[in-house]
Amino acid sequence: MPISYRQILLIALLSLFALEIAAEVTTDDKEPLIIRKLSLLKTTIDDQESPIMRQIFEFLFPFGPGWNAILGTFYISSVPNFILAFIPAEINGNTLNTMTAFATGGLLSDVFLHLVPHSFMGEHQGSGVHFVMVEEKRNILIGLGIFVGFAAFFVMEKSLRVLGGEDSHGHSHSIADSVAEVTAQASGIASPSSANGLRLRGHEKSPDHAPLEKIPGSTSANSSSKLSAYLNLFGDFVHNITDGLAMAASFYSSPLIGATTTLACFAHEIPHEISDYSILVRSGFTKKQALQSQFLTAVGAFVGTFMGIAIHNLSTSDAEIESIDLTAGVRQSASGLLGTTVQLSDLVIPFVAGGFLYIGAVAVLPTLLAESKSSSQALREFAAMAFGVLCMFLVAWNE
Repeated sequence: MPISYRQILLIALLSLFALEIAAEVTTDDKEPLIIRKLSLLKTTIDDQESPIMRQIFEFLFPFGPGWNAILGTFYISSVPNFILAFIPAEINGNTLNTMTAFATGGLLSDVFLHLVPHSFMGEHQGSGVHFVMVEEKRNILIGLGIFVGFAAFFVMEKSLRVLGGEDSHGHSHSIADSVAEVTAQASGIASPSSANGLRLRGHEKSPDHAPLEKIPGSTSANSSSKLSAYLNLFGDFVHNITDGLAMAASFYSSPLIGATTTLACFAHEIPHEISDYSILVRSGFTKKQALQSQFLTAVGAFVGTFMGIAIHNLSTSDAEIESIDLTAGVRQSASGLLGTTVQLSDLVIPFVAGGFLYIGAVAVLPTLLAESKSSSQALREFAAMAFGVLCMFLVAWNE
């Protein structure tokens, strides 16, 4: 009895369906029973919950990792610079220090609550549960990546100080001093300064309170101040590149890491941009020139973002999007760095964590310590920093 085409097609479809079922059963059989039970429990719990932060992040970042990184870079670059247009150069130093304390709390909590744990343990994005194999050599490389990020920021700031002499400004420039000098110039009274434009540490008063432009030798002082301003702009450009790298690396790691890193960078950029704006005005820039300069340095963030996207794509291409061979990782014969499972893209987040740690703990906190002149101001800074940590904690906890 001849077989019709319909029967042949039906047999082929049934065979294909049977093969798919067999493959699924084989895959499920490879998972221990405890993992399947825990995954089912976690999936059930996740289906019953709808965290508010996840909905907000999905609204703010609706695209894939690459485009979300670019969008996050746009948020942290455009909004702080737009705010500058409405902020006077004579902003109160205590207010700026309070904002800086809040930003520092957010930045350091992003390091310790998100970036460092993710660097070592990863971020699970799928449904169910997952387990992590402890690989000692991998942890050593991740820790080294954190230190390299920390050291790179130290070398960058140290180099800028050497190039600009003592008048150069890094991340640790004194915010209150900058604001005080701008206020003094705006009122037509020069602050006590040395021949090279530096403020004196003593309390001597200018004998005649002459305006700055009429002080003998002010031309050379202004030239030195201009050089300091340009070096500060270069430092901002390099710093913004690292922010862009952070955006790309974090969003490719997970949506949560990307969103929290965006919040941390955003909180840090506002007082940072205000203090840099004050430095530029103090150095002789007009308000328009200072705003234009800040927008130009913001381009560095997009440069860093595209660099981070390229690093991820190259690393993914090298790995050929294959699953990690855990056996090779144990034998230290994997295709990653030094025979481990670490890929180049895995070191970007640790590098960013080390850089953020330097900015928050080494570059910014000492200025807050130096500028705390009253107990009430110190309490405001403590509260602002604690509020910054609380915000980042609540974001992560309710994701």
